[in-house]
Amino acid sequence: MSTKTLALWVAYGTNGVVGSIRHDEDGYVVTMAGADAAAGTYPSLASAKGALHSRMLPGSDWPRFQEH
Repeated sequence: MSTKTLALWVAYGTNGVVGSIRHDEDGYVVTMAGADAAAGTYPSLASAKGALHSRMLPGSDWPRFQEH
């Protein structure tokens, strides 16, 4: 079975890319920059963005999300 990516957002923090969110048939998949595996799959873009931000360093500003 192949998974089709429907959309991709890259998250940018103050020092560059911090992660990405890929939307596919299963939901919104969060992967942190440099990680070997996805951090989780979420039912909505808003929840995925929150999950990505929660995995950043404590006190980090909300990242800028750019759709690709």
